[in-house]
Amino acid sequence: MHELPLVAATQLQQARSSSHGRASRLLLHMNMLRTSLIALTKGSVLDEHEAPHAGTLQVLEGKIRLSAESGATLELAAGELAEVPQERHDLLAISDAVVLLTTVTGVSGPEF
Repeated sequence: MHELPLVAATQLQQARSSSHGRASRLLLHMNMLRTSLIALTKGSVLDEHEAPHAGTLQVLEGKIRLSAESGATLELAAGELAEVPQERHDLLAISDAVVLLTTVTGVSGPEF
């Protein structure tokens, strides 16, 4: 069990101390399912990267912008949940933010 408010506060404090403006912690790893908490300071970016086979992003604190390679953008604020785009994408912290990323990994086919 993880106390998300406590973990979020700790990770955000670490992000503020980091030269990269971010900190993350793997909370759960059960077979193909992974849940990570990521904290970012305002203006910090997770550079463009490949999409997981499937995933969701829930904003616990702050506000973020997901930008997909196709040009689609999605802004999410605290309390909002969305699917991770199924294409290369990046993530920008519009304000200090903490997100919960849940992904399915280790899957090679289109269906599982």
